[in-house]
Amino acid sequence: MTDKKTNNETPADNQKSAAPSTSGKRGHSSAKAQAPKQPAAKKADAPQKEAAATPAQPQPTETKSSGSKTGAIAIALVIALGAGLYYHGHQQTQAQNAQMAAMQQDFQQKLSGMQSKLGAAQQETQSQVSSSLQSTEVSLEQQSKSITGLQMALSEMKGRRPNDWLLAEADYLVKMAGRKLWLEHDTVSATILLESADHRIAELNDPSLTPIREAMHTDITALKAVARVDRDGLVLRLTSLQQQVSNLPLANAVLPEAQVVAEADVTTSVDDWKQNLMTSLKNFSEHFVTYRTRDGSVIPLLSPKQDFYLQENIKSKLETAIKSVYREQGELYATSLTMAKDWAEQFYDMEDPAAQSFIETLDALAKENIEASYPSKLDSQPLITDAISERLRQQVKPLSTEENPA
Repeated sequence: MTDKKTNNETPADNQKSAAPSTSGKRGHSSAKAQAPKQPAAKKADAPQKEAAATPAQPQPTETKSSGSKTGAIAIALVIALGAGLYYHGHQQTQAQNAQMAAMQQDFQQKLSGMQSKLGAAQQETQSQVSSSLQSTEVSLEQQSKSITGLQMALSEMKGRRPNDWLLAEADYLVKMAGRKLWLEHDTVSATILLESADHRIAELNDPSLTPIREAMHTDITALKAVARVDRDGLVLRLTSLQQQVSNLPLANAVLPEAQVVAEADVTTSVDDWKQNLMTSLKNFSEHFVTYRTRDGSVIPLLSPKQDFYLQENIKSKLETAIKSVYREQGELYATSLTMAKDWAEQFYDMEDPAAQSFIETLDALAKENIEASYPSKLDSQPLITDAISERLRQQVKPLSTEENPA
């Protein structure tokens, strides 16, 4: 009876009973547990049982869900593995980049150090080469000068004429005359030296030296036309004035003139007895005390200290005049003597003969001319130097042609 009841259930009922079993996983597990019990029915009812059991089979759904889970897990594993590989590769790339940057920086530092060392070595080499070249050039120049000097000395010794020393002596005398003229302004000594040089050239009796003698005579005439200044005499006179300053007498105090007072006489009138009495008393008192009225300022005497300063100032002005004589500074010379004269007239006694002689000497010296116009050059000096050089050059030429026949 039970079997029939169970077999008489409709497919709708079977679907209702199977629907809740497929709603969850627990339903699936109960369906699996009940599935083996179905074959225990009778063989006659097998077709109906199979028809009723077909809609309630949960096996394909379970297979799909398990496959989707496995795929999701596999995809997650693949993604995780890819992310790990990417992260690991990124870290390795960063490490390699850092290592490459460090290596590049180290290489640049080494390269810059090598470049600086190379530059320093190059500069040192260039300086050594330049110094060696400079020393070589100096030595070559010195050697060439020494060779030229030796050639000239040798040619002078081989082909010297008997009277060439006279020409060389004349050249020396002309040069000394130039030094005397331009350094010492000594026209007398310069004229004597030029005349001596002219005598030396005249002894050579060489017509080719006539232009030199003409230039010498022109120079001698120009020197004799220069105004002669007796500097030594002027200096000696100024020095004697310096020694005379300390012996000059100082002037006394200068007082203004007293007012003229009319002398009163005693009258014979009795009425003037008061005036006569006063006049007599005044005349009597003048034998003891004299009172005079003066209008104006009094110039006092100099103290000993001021007298010393006055003497030193006058001596200083005379010393400036002495230096101006040698330097030929005419304006400074005249100004110094004028100031010394003014001070002497103001503070010394002009009635004394020594002071008068001092002032007269200063006036005479201030009128002296200490400046002169000198020639700017000697025409004979370059001519005689060229003549000597030409003679030496003619003697050196044969020597050079023998050494260099080409």
